[in-house]
Amino acid sequence: MLGYKVPSPDEAMLVSGGRSKNNAPFRVVTGHGAFIMPFFRKARFLTLAMCEAEVAEKCVTQQGITLNVRAVIAFKVGNDTESIISAAQRFLSEQDQMSVLTGRIFAGHLRSIIGSMTVEQIIRERQKLATEVLDGSKEEMARIGLTVDALQIQSIDDDGLGYINAMSAPHNAAIQQQAQIAQAQANQAAAEAEQESQRKQAEFARETAIVKAQYKAEVDKAQAEAAQAGPLAEAEAQREVLQMRTELAQRAAELRQQELVAEVVKPAEAEAERVRILAVADAEKMKIQAEAAASHNRVALDKALIDQLPEIVEKAARGLANANVTVLNGAEGLTEVASGLVAQGRAIFDALRGTVDYYDDEPAAPPLTTNSESGSTSH
Repeated sequence: MLGYKVPSPDEAMLVSGGRSKNNAPFRVVTGHGAFIMPFFRKARFLTLAMCEAEVAEKCVTQQGITLNVRAVIAFKVGNDTESIISAAQRFLSEQDQMSVLTGRIFAGHLRSIIGSMTVEQIIRERQKLATEVLDGSKEEMARIGLTVDALQIQSIDDDGLGYINAMSAPHNAAIQQQAQIAQAQANQAAAEAEQESQRKQAEFARETAIVKAQYKAEVDKAQAEAAQAGPLAEAEAQREVLQMRTELAQRAAELRQQELVAEVVKPAEAEAERVRILAVADAEKMKIQAEAAASHNRVALDKALIDQLPEIVEKAARGLANANVTVLNGAEGLTEVASGLVAQGRAIFDALRGTVDYYDDEPAAPPLTTNSESGSTSH
């Protein structure tokens, strides 16, 4: 818009050519625009941005020692109308002069403050130096419409004189001594740590050796036991086999003994019993013949034979009872055995009768004495 102007955020617009409040030489406009009447009003702009001034000054201390001091000052035009008017009246045409003038102001105050301090104070209390310089220049800077935001002392040196180094020598020596002590302590701690590490390594190696030895002993023992286990197990197996073979042989012997008893002993006993029975029967026959010969009585002889027949059959039955005779067909078999005994007795009876008839033609023999229990006869 023609005649309407707006200042930048970091600028102040100064409008001259008309009346202003409080008898100010011009009207100050910040943060908004204003209509400028052509030919009757004139607008100029003053920067409100941050500016920087550097100071490099030789200063003499209270002790007469010359120091080179370098500092940086950050400043700007104040935000209030009064500061803007003061700064505009001095620097509007040549705004770069604000840095030059500020540097000179601070250089003067810096020389003044350092002249009242010793080198030790300046070195050790650098912040105090900056604060005193700021306080000393604040009023003067305010009169020209400037405010200081910060003052930074960058460096201080004695221009090769060696005073600062000499001043720091005891401290350096103490620091070096402390550093050497700390290094010695560190070395000692490192040596102790190394010794402890070596001791632990040796202990670990010893324990490892012991463990390995124990492990090897256990392995050797296990291997020996394993090596012995084979022969022992084989011997045990052979012993069991021999024991089983012995038991089998014993069982075979017992079975063979039973077979021998069944095949040899029992038949022999039965044959012996049969012979004995026949001997007993023969003795009885002789007894009956003798008694018949003595009496020459046929009827008496038959009666005697008949009377002796049950006893003969009983003895034959007793002999068969002691023999190892197996009946296979139950009751029918028993009937057959009994019938056989009766038939045998009858046959004995008939034989005796025939024998007696033969002896009737011969003279009588002397009487016989018969032992029925033993089955033997005597004259």
